[in-house]
Amino acid sequence: MNTQVKSRGPYKRSMTGWWKRDPFFMKYMVREMSALAVAGYAVVLMFGVLRLSQGETAWNGWLAAMKSPLSILLHLAFLLGMVVHAKSWFEIMPKTMPAMHSGGQRVPGSTITRTGWAVTVVASLVTWALAAGWLL
Repeated sequence: MNTQVKSRGPYKRSMTGWWKRDPFFMKYMVREMSALAVAGYAVVLMFGVLRLSQGETAWNGWLAAMKSPLSILLHLAFLLGMVVHAKSWFEIMPKTMPAMHSGGQRVPGSTITRTGWAVTVVASLVTWALAAGWLL
């Protein structure tokens, strides 16, 4: 009689492509990856500040690089990522904020989300107008 028990290894669940199995996880990964656009643009701006600190020649070189077709394409990708990131941020705001009340009733989540978008649009337009020299 064979008394030896053949030992099996521990179960190892494959983690490859786990986020592709469920649409919820796909949306989650896109939302999380949109933060890379925010980080990427922060790096671009940090290089701009660095070039500004290095003098006029370095600054003008950075400005010229920002006008290249590749840079414009990269900025469009950053913009798309920022919009996705903002969308997910404003959708999650009502879930993460303490309950807001107005006139004795709870403020609907859609109102909070729309207010976030409205403030973003106004702030963007004011910033654009300042940059274009239309204000001040």
